Amino acid sequence: MNKSGKPILLVMGLIVAASSLLAAGGTPTAPAARTEETVPVLTKAEKPPVIDGILDDPAWASGLKFDGFKTLKPDYGKDASQKTEAYIAYDAENFYFAFRCYDSDPAKVKGAVCKRDLVFQDDLVFIMVDTFNDRQSGFCFAVNPCGIQGDGMVNVNGNLELTFDAVWYSAGQVDDQGWTTEARIPLKSLRFPSRDPQTWRVMFIRFFTRTSEQVSFPPLDPNYGSLLGQAQPFQLSGLKYKRVIELLPAFTFGRTQEATPDTQGRLVRNKELDIDDLSLTAKFGITSDLTLDGTVNPDFSQVEADAGQIDFNQRYSLYYEEKRPFFLEGSDLWQFGGAVEEAPLQSLVYTRTIVDPTFGFKLTGKVTPRDTVAAIYAKDSVPDEPGVVDLHPDFMIARYKHSLKDDAFLGAFYTGRENGSGYNRVGGFDGRFRLSQTQTASFHLFGSLTRDPGAETTAADHALGLDYSFSNRKWVLDLGYQDISEGFRVDSGFLYRTGLRRVSAFAMYTIYPKSKFFQRLQPFYWSYQLYDTIYKMWETANVFVLRFYLPRNTMVRFDGLLVNEVYLGQRFDQSGFGFQMESQLAKSIYIQSRVRRTGSTFYDPTAPYQGYGTSVMGGLKYQPITQLDFTLSLSYVDFYRKLDKTKIYDYLILRSRNTFQLNKYLFVRGIVEYNDFYKRMILDGLISFTYIPGTVVFLGYGSALEKQEWDDSLAGFAPSSRLHQMKRGFFFKVSYNYRF
Repeated sequence: MNKSGKPILLVMGLIVAASSLLAAGGTPTAPAARTEETVPVLTKAEKPPVIDGILDDPAWASGLKFDGFKTLKPDYGKDASQKTEAYIAYDAENFYFAFRCYDSDPAKVKGAVCKRDLVFQDDLVFIMVDTFNDRQSGFCFAVNPCGIQGDGMVNVNGNLELTFDAVWYSAGQVDDQGWTTEARIPLKSLRFPSRDPQTWRVMFIRFFTRTSEQVSFPPLDPNYGSLLGQAQPFQLSGLKYKRVIELLPAFTFGRTQEATPDTQGRLVRNKELDIDDLSLTAKFGITSDLTLDGTVNPDFSQVEADAGQIDFNQRYSLYYEEKRPFFLEGSDLWQFGGAVEEAPLQSLVYTRTIVDPTFGFKLTGKVTPRDTVAAIYAKDSVPDEPGVVDLHPDFMIARYKHSLKDDAFLGAFYTGRENGSGYNRVGGFDGRFRLSQTQTASFHLFGSLTRDPGAETTAADHALGLDYSFSNRKWVLDLGYQDISEGFRVDSGFLYRTGLRRVSAFAMYTIYPKSKFFQRLQPFYWSYQLYDTIYKMWETANVFVLRFYLPRNTMVRFDGLLVNEVYLGQRFDQSGFGFQMESQLAKSIYIQSRVRRTGSTFYDPTAPYQGYGTSVMGGLKYQPITQLDFTLSLSYVDFYRKLDKTKIYDYLILRSRNTFQLNKYLFVRGIVEYNDFYKRMILDGLISFTYIPGTVVFLGYGSALEKQEWDDSLAGFAPSSRLHQMKRGFFFKVSYNYRF
């Protein structure tokens, strides 16, 4: 929902945010009761469909067809502007789905040939499948008009987490009636109960880019809060479970040259950065719904470096997304109840704290129809640096979740990092309860036990979180409370502040004008009142927003902020104003921007002071043809000391990412990033071939240039007016997914 205005440059991880799904309009219905009255039976296809994007196979005639699509955005329950038909079928080893998406102007259908999971700004169809019929999570598969895939897991809140990559097959094409798509999902890419017959739930969603329209079947009722609870149930039988066995060997080779003072500024091979690695990852299906993964000397090399972030004058550590496949799958299970936006405890399990494991194991799945487990053990390897006590700390993480009625659950957590004679261990409980169709409450209570290496005492501390949420056609209300003691630590998670008690509130009202231009208006208020228990001081944040939704997926918002923060026993003003916009201006052009002018703090650990400044974030994507993508992004911030209005610094990052996708498997990409603060330029080139997840070939080259040069008279580097190459390297990686 991004209530506080936190910048999101690529909003592609969401199917239906609560504010969009639950604050829709129209005449209330009761889809849950309606779908429970009749549970259709899906008969097994005698002949599998050919996945070519042409809906002429007998399987679609004998399967189930759904065509009662209604709008969920911009308004609820209206007839769709274009007709949509969806089909499902199955046989003993595969589940199939197809869409016929009618469009009166096929030339304006937006679709790109791109890398998988980068399809969420195109016209798109989704299918969500809850194979356990427990309303806790669902597999989600998306396809654009070019047949390019996106997949993930829908969590209990109805949001899509793009951390699940399955092996499945799809095709799509645009024709004179609109566009069509077909897909085949091998059953061994899914998890499902070991019983017969079975009841699954399915939901279909279609996105229209140029009209900002979203339609679904079954229709989603704003007065029934659970997204997964409104999915259409159906029965099927005779599924043939094949034990999942996968072996993923990988080889990575890399060489790097670097200019250092020891080499007197010359580019010389740095053997410490060389890569000559063989690794093996394996997957074993214990049952149809429980999987064990293991890895030895895992290949966790990132194909591309993290995009640059502004890292100067930051109070808290920067958050970087996990990219490593071994940790990504099943990561939706680490989410916990009682979490609210911008809360200090962002995650209890942040797997990037596991630096470079020598081996690891992961167990995920269900042990009973209502009981889900997840666990990780990893033997890590950390750099041998001053202060490091244990070069191979142990990580142990466990999660248990018991589903209750509808989308409610109770759960438990344990995380531990054993570091020589020291340790950090965190345990506790969480849960979510549905109070009514429009109300939920959730909580977490975690305790930490921490002993530093060599210490004789153990510190015991806590983190408590409560959340209440109400949503109906026009109103969204969320109330939260956090209590985190000063010494609470979670070495396996992401926690940016302790020693606080915090009350947060969010209230939004949705207006549906009778206008084709203004589709929705949403004034909302977001606030927190925080008591700093370390300095015994209060701080406050009050954000007033007016947000407009327009055609072409256009959003415009205006922010007013009355904010202050407590830092080292002093209070600093953060008040100001802001503006945001994003829009698919044309089929080939997408833009987004955010500008804020606010008070600011210079986080000097000995003498902080008040300032003010401007922050700007922007992006432009240009796709002249379906296979070519030029993306330019900008991040800028400046800081002026308030006392004398002197500029202390400005920080600018420009990043150009340019991709030519030859086909759905092969692309060539070039990235240029310039950091004006450090006077540094990064050049990256990549050729990538991905047949299915795990079967990949990468060939890459990277170079770093800086405005400095070697000065013999100084026996060191000196500033320069020109960029000089300081580092370069290339790597090659190949892996193959053997599926037995």
